[in-house]
Amino acid sequence: MIELFNNHICNFLDQKSGFDEDDIQAIKSKFKTEITDDLSKGHITTNIGLVSGSLLGKNPREIAEGIKDHLIILKEVDDVEVAGPGFLNIFIKRSYLATTVNASLKLNEKFGHSDMGNGQSIQIEFVSANPTGPLHVGHGRGAAFGDAIGKILQANGYAVSKEYYINDAGRQMDILAASVWLRLHNCFDDKSFPESGYRGKYIIDIADQIDSNLKIASNKIDGLLSNLPEDSEEQIDVLIKLFQKEDKSLWKQIKDISLKMVLKTIEDDLKDFKVDFDNWYYESSLGSLQDSDSKISSAIDKLKTKGLTYEEKGAIWLNTEKAGDDKNRVLIRDDGRATYFAADLAYHKDKVDRGFDKLINVWGADHHGYIKRIEASLEGLGFSKNKLHVQLVQFANLYQGKQKVKMSTRSGSFYTLKDLIAEIGADAARFYYLSKQADQHLDFDIELAKSQNKENLIFYIQYAHARIASLQSKYLELNQSLPNDLEEIRNGSYTACDKLIHAASKFPGVVERSGETLQPHIIVFYLRDLAQQLHSYYNDNPILKESQENQESILQSLSLVKLVISNGLSLLGIEALEKM
Repeated sequence: MIELFNNHICNFLDQKSGFDEDDIQAIKSKFKTEITDDLSKGHITTNIGLVSGSLLGKNPREIAEGIKDHLIILKEVDDVEVAGPGFLNIFIKRSYLATTVNASLKLNEKFGHSDMGNGQSIQIEFVSANPTGPLHVGHGRGAAFGDAIGKILQANGYAVSKEYYINDAGRQMDILAASVWLRLHNCFDDKSFPESGYRGKYIIDIADQIDSNLKIASNKIDGLLSNLPEDSEEQIDVLIKLFQKEDKSLWKQIKDISLKMVLKTIEDDLKDFKVDFDNWYYESSLGSLQDSDSKISSAIDKLKTKGLTYEEKGAIWLNTEKAGDDKNRVLIRDDGRATYFAADLAYHKDKVDRGFDKLINVWGADHHGYIKRIEASLEGLGFSKNKLHVQLVQFANLYQGKQKVKMSTRSGSFYTLKDLIAEIGADAARFYYLSKQADQHLDFDIELAKSQNKENLIFYIQYAHARIASLQSKYLELNQSLPNDLEEIRNGSYTACDKLIHAASKFPGVVERSGETLQPHIIVFYLRDLAQQLHSYYNDNPILKESQENQESILQSLSLVKLVISNGLSLLGIEALEKM
């Protein structure tokens, strides 16, 4: 409907306005046509008069009056009003309104989709938690957000690839392996276990699996652990070197099996959370600095060739201050080892080399300071920093009653994403993670998410869908089939559903706006308001006591509301329930 009236307005500009071509193109790029919030102001509103008057230095209301004369004679239009400083409020004929509802229903699960993206390729990297333990509830928000954004962008015509970056080559993997090694040899009790090590039952499970596979003798190695430094970080580094020296082959096997087991847990938990990835990208595939043909060597060499690096105190630095970073960053340490940043810039170079039109990184808010250095590295490598969009996601604080849920992987005492899914279900968890703007803090009440009342928004929205499904079932008990045409609305004999139809017709614009802003909560808020209108209408109107003609009209109208709720929840990765 919006597209139709945009075309009518553009036709007026091209054929009847008399404006210069440059002015016409400028007006087309700026004016907007939207579904109104208030039916008393029409079905559609446009700021075409205001925009044209501002650009041309002419009276905007006079321009609006001229466009009104063009629109009011259209077969779809009942009336047009000039409002304010150059707005046009357009009232649609009921016959055309019925046609749009029927057409929307025929689109089924594609209703709300658009070709806005025109097939452009977008890669979304999200979650990418270190494979050192199960995902905790803190990872859930980024997982829900990244997956929902992927679905929303696909609905808007983009070709989306979702990727998980596996940090399998860094120090944290050594710490994981050392922690498993200690458990494997029954070193330390829980109180004396190194603070920098990873704890928790999953470490014991990995050790048991390794012991079962490799048949390692369970002997104490306390004699090798004497004289450890008091500093926890230094302590774990000493242990890593000790274990690597003790048995290199066993060390590699422990690392490999630990990584495989943790990744399997992460992948299984994400599947249960209804999140899947198109690609799992290993940091180790970037290669090493010792290989001159590796991806990481290639990226750093390119920066060196451009004169963007310098050596200081034996280390290689990248000048990131030019891009607004607070200081320059080390690429290669003085001992010849690459930094995490060096691997990250090589990874981003590889993303661009794979040909994506746009890159989206979903990062925790604590990575805010990392953005400038990545932008600097992309510019240094010859790419526009605008190719990358970083969406920061604030922390989600979960509460059970008044008790805040722990999220520390190191301590081993934390509430996992798997625990959350088991307690409230994947749908409720996803919904509440998406219920606020991503850059706002989120307090997630687990008890509220389990309640069955209107205070629990996911219940409230799913109940609206189930109510319509129940109504359809009751109608089918008395009739052979559901109505498939809005003849009564077409003939203008029933008007009670107008507000619901109008609210449902906003859905395509909501999906576009959510895709443009990368904010799924826009869909959440819209579904909340639509469900509220549905419940209010349902409570005030005994639908099955209406005349047969009115029942058919109402049911067809409510079918559109049901479809919108189903499609909206689907974009959030949530099932619309038929029964509750």
